[in-house]
Amino acid sequence: MGFSFWSLFNHDIAIDLGTANTLIHVKGKGILLNEPSVIAVRKEDSTVLAVGFEAREMYGKTSDAILTVRPMKDGVIADFDLAEMMIKKFIQKVQVKRLFHPLMTISIPSGITEVERRAVRDSGEHAGARDVYLVEEPMAAAIGVGLPIHEPLGSMIVDIGGGTTEIAVVAMSGIVTKISIRIAGDEMNESIIQYFKRKHNLLLGEISSEELKIRFGSTRPFQDSRIIPVRGRDIITGIPRTVEATSEHIQDAVEEPVRAIVEAVLLALERTPPELSSDILERGIILTGGGSLLKGLDERLRKETNLPVNLAEDPLTAVVRGVGKVLEDIDQYKKVLNLKARI
Repeated sequence: MGFSFWSLFNHDIAIDLGTANTLIHVKGKGILLNEPSVIAVRKEDSTVLAVGFEAREMYGKTSDAILTVRPMKDGVIADFDLAEMMIKKFIQKVQVKRLFHPLMTISIPSGITEVERRAVRDSGEHAGARDVYLVEEPMAAAIGVGLPIHEPLGSMIVDIGGGTTEIAVVAMSGIVTKISIRIAGDEMNESIIQYFKRKHNLLLGEISSEELKIRFGSTRPFQDSRIIPVRGRDIITGIPRTVEATSEHIQDAVEEPVRAIVEAVLLALERTPPELSSDILERGIILTGGGSLLKGLDERLRKETNLPVNLAEDPLTAVVRGVGKVLEDIDQYKKVLNLKARI
């Protein structure tokens, strides 16, 4: 009776608070929000003008009177106040009625500090949560794609987001081996910017480089014969111009962050107990996160590790599906919750 009455007026929520995108799962309703982690505020009085897609459209195009920023950096909160305001606005988009404070489960990178964990919890509480549970991203991704995390079987998950790449071997409701590096999609975007700046004296914006990566980005051995028009501003003349590029140029641009991700995966494999290595040899590696959609990355990892590598179905929503499953059945997943930050 108590649960039924509560559910009539309130919906608990699960949040994948990502550097690039924020996704929200509402208990009993599924994923209701997937928008860029961007907020636009008026500098004079800190009034929120837009969040998500609307704010992203304003990015880099506003006057000095308006601040358009991504309050998340490298998977953690870079601006506490703006992150809190952004979370509140996103929650308002999915919560039609809220007579009580909801319970929240929020994903966090596995390598963040206790202070950074506490900042995430505090942001959730200030945004209206009655209680906040934290779930490490690789565990959330493993749950989201349906890996048997409760069983004595080793499963390796590689979650490549916007700010961090999370690599973990999970078994018996715990993370046995984990590596978290702050190199992921954003680093690829920045590498593309620096490449065209260095090679062509062409300055690209953050949004342009991200779109270039999504549409044409790849890594060897993937092959693509298309000619890619790249538009930006000439550094010397200051005049907008277009240069022609190929897939090989983009591959050269992103090679450094891709190599760092590959090396982190190899290091995680080295640190994995032998008893679990045999499971991974049989079951392979699962890729999740937006960065895993880089063309050729699965084949690159397959070649470098000599292991089966599989791209998860709908890799962009794997983490939020995981924290959503935890939210739907807290008791079943109690062992995976990060409770230190609640002390």
